[in-house]
Amino acid sequence: MKMKKLPNILLTGTPGVGKTTLGKELAQRTGLTYINIGDLAKEGELYDGYDEEYQCPILDEDRVVDELDEKMEEGGMIVDYHGCDLFPERWFHIVFVLRTDNTQLYTRLESRGYNGKKLQDNVQCEIFQTIYEEAMEAYSEEIVHQLPSNTPEDLERNLEQVVQWTEQWTKDHN
Repeated sequence: MKMKKLPNILLTGTPGVGKTTLGKELAQRTGLTYINIGDLAKEGELYDGYDEEYQCPILDEDRVVDELDEKMEEGGMIVDYHGCDLFPERWFHIVFVLRTDNTQLYTRLESRGYNGKKLQDNVQCEIFQTIYEEAMEAYSEEIVHQLPSNTPEDLERNLEQVVQWTEQWTKDHN
């Protein structure tokens, strides 16, 4: 019996926009497999040093891609990461860039313990649409979509929209 084809989805955006919340809930509703790149890197120690300025490990992007390649070929993955241009374009059927109002993002990041340059740089990244522009350069424009992520209502709308897209994609490709 032939395996059912399932789509790969990338959830990206500045830290604090709600990727993890959306991704975990999406996995529950769709049966797709959720992968948080930060957790994957931590578990596999996929690091290439430590950034003193931002007080965080530096991701070894090549090792992350190697680690995921086989899973991505199988399909049915939801990948959550604040960067997007390290992944091969062939991996994803759709890319969702979550966007949050900068004052709300500031509060969310502050509550996570972000401060100083790290806090400012992440809020500026959102203001200047850095992740969205990266996604538009890394993937074909037709598959890149922005989703507002400010309120619980936005979350519910986003969930409904992505679940609906997933169901339609699965129907069209099987």
